[in-house]
Amino acid sequence: MTATSSRAEERLPRTMRVRNRPEFERAYDSGVRLQGRLMTLFIVPNGAGHSRFGVAATRKLGPAIERNRAKRLAREVFRRNKIAAGLDIVIVPRREMLDASFFSLEADYRELLTRRDRPGARSERRPPRGGRRARPAARV
Repeated sequence: MTATSSRAEERLPRTMRVRNRPEFERAYDSGVRLQGRLMTLFIVPNGAGHSRFGVAATRKLGPAIERNRAKRLAREVFRRNKIAAGLDIVIVPRREMLDASFFSLEADYRELLTRRDRPGARSERRPPRGGRRARPAARV
């Protein structure tokens, strides 16, 4: 087996990735938000036979080299820790993620997933984004 064939086996296929903006928006708007020490997870059912994964690493995280490292780490954590099928998971990494060990990163991810599965656990549902707020009545 060559190095390239083993790398191809380790890749996350396109079918397992959240790729376009409406899919990310759906996770933000109607998903469950779980905040951890190193990341924030948004989890929403996708209706497919497999789970999918996305990373939202914004410029607030740092320069491109650090954002790309955060994405690589997040993908590897998802790849190693398969969960129930039919979910979209979007990770928003925090700055602390870049300095943490991979072991603590995996532990934080698993803890967030178990918090989602725990009966009676408080998961933070956010009101839908966007939309307009009602303006106050005009004074006469």
